[in-house]
Amino acid sequence: MFRGYYIFLLFFVVCWLQPINGRAELFPPQNVDLVTMNTCYMLKWDWNESTSNSHAVSFSAQCIAKYKLDLKTKHTWTTACDNTALKSCDLSVCRMFYLGVYILRVRANVNGNHSNWVLKTFCPEEHATIGPPSNVRLATHGSNLSVSISHPLTSLNCSMTEEFSKLSYNILYWEHNEDMQVLEPKILKSDKSEVTLTNLKSWTFYCVRVQSRFDFYNKTSTFTLSKCIQTEGPIPLWKRILYFLGSFFLFFLVVLLLLYISLKCYWTVKETFYPKIHLPPFFQKDSHDSFGSDIPCLPYLGSEVFCDEVLICEKPQGFHSLPSEVLASSQEPNSSGQDSLWDVRRSQDSGVYCTEGSESQQQSNSSYSSSGAKLSYLVYQDQKKMKNMIRIMPQCSQITAVQ
Repeated sequence: MFRGYYIFLLFFVVCWLQPINGRAELFPPQNVDLVTMNTCYMLKWDWNESTSNSHAVSFSAQCIAKYKLDLKTKHTWTTACDNTALKSCDLSVCRMFYLGVYILRVRANVNGNHSNWVLKTFCPEEHATIGPPSNVRLATHGSNLSVSISHPLTSLNCSMTEEFSKLSYNILYWEHNEDMQVLEPKILKSDKSEVTLTNLKSWTFYCVRVQSRFDFYNKTSTFTLSKCIQTEGPIPLWKRILYFLGSFFLFFLVVLLLLYISLKCYWTVKETFYPKIHLPPFFQKDSHDSFGSDIPCLPYLGSEVFCDEVLICEKPQGFHSLPSEVLASSQEPNSSGQDSLWDVRRSQDSGVYCTEGSESQQQSNSSYSSSGAKLSYLVYQDQKKMKNMIRIMPQCSQITAVQ
């Protein structure tokens, strides 16, 4: 009987210890720590993969305000991450008050088994790191340098001055020479966001970096990136003269260019609307005035007037007029060559010349019975040849005639 009792007791102990041993084999997360920046909090941990026996492992993380645990009332943990395969968890869902104190815990899960919770106390004001200024602007005022600092920002893009009671800054600045060598830096501590650096060299490059600082917990941020700017100062005399000459030369070029453009436009307009060669008045008349036609008509100007030297000789005795038959034959050109000679004579001179030579009086009337072509040729000879023939005749007087 006792033997059976011992066997039952041994079986009960073995069954009761089996889950305890199973739970003991699942190790909890290790190296639990926080990565923080202003109001951004990230819980991270490590895990030994060999302890899971090649099973899938997940993790759970929770948080709660510490004062709730001290109360004897029922409290509820806020789950930030549940069954996540990552080894980190964002605690933004906990909405932690910056001046409060919180309890954080994390555990591992494998096939429905859970490891023990790993607890960690966290106070944002004391443990959270602060970030550098969100922006730094530089401006020069002569040889002085003005530094404008923008406060660090929270996760909601608000100024961290709403969380800190007092925030100050460390301003690191140094001279950057022509050889690009960094000289000994200087540090200026200030609790203002607008700072002026004095006693600087004129026309010199200076670089600035700024760091946030919270003195109550002795917390400091990293420095911002370097920003460099050149200071100003009084302008040397030779530079003033050079600037004046350069501006004067540029002004002179601009004035010349404007004058050239103005004159070019003036002459273009003048030559277009007021040309040097004026049209005769009859060309300027309205084309609609000519017998109601749309096409302008050239008015009749009359015969052209020419002045030339003419020899008039005395009419000799025995002169007889030319027969009418000869005159009729002389008015009819015999060939196309005579027509062209007539046309050429008319194109060269619009006047009409008529000569009476004494040579025709001395010759017999039989010469007038020659062909009309010969008489036409003599009548329309070139003016120069006619004058040469007339000059050899005697008893002639010279006058100037107007044709």
